Amino acid sequence: MKKLMKEFKEFAMGGNLVEVAVGLVMALALAALIGSLVEHVLMPIVGIIFGEPSFDSVAIITINDSRILLGTFITSLVTFLSIAFAVYFFVVKPYNAYKARIASGEEEAPAGPSELDLLTEIRDALAKS
Repeated sequence: MKKLMKEFKEFAMGGNLVEVAVGLVMALALAALIGSLVEHVLMPIVGIIFGEPSFDSVAIITINDSRILLGTFITSLVTFLSIAFAVYFFVVKPYNAYKARIASGEEEAPAGPSELDLLTEIRDALAKS
C-alpha cells in the first residue's frame, strides 16, 4: 500500500499534472470573471438597447401554444462567445506570438535539463530500486 501511495504521489506531483490543475483553476476563475462581466455589464447594455436585461423571455410560439424558449440559450451563447473571445485574446494569441518568436530565433526557449542530467537522474533512480 505504501508503494502505491508513493507512486500516486509522484504521479500527482509531476510537472504536467500540476500544470494542468493550475490551468483548470485559472480557466474556472476566468469563466467566473467573464460570466460576471456578461451578467453585470453586457446584459444591462442589452437591456438598454432592447428594453430587457436578458434574452430569457425570447420564445417561439408553436401551433399548440407551446413555447420554445430560445432566450436562455441566446444568453448562454453570449456568455460562451465572451469567454471564447477572452481566452483567444488573453491566452491563445499571446501564446502563438511567443511560439512564433521561439521559431524565428528572436527568443530562446527555456532550457530544460541536459541529456547528462537526465541520464544521471535515471541512473540514481535505478540505483535506489
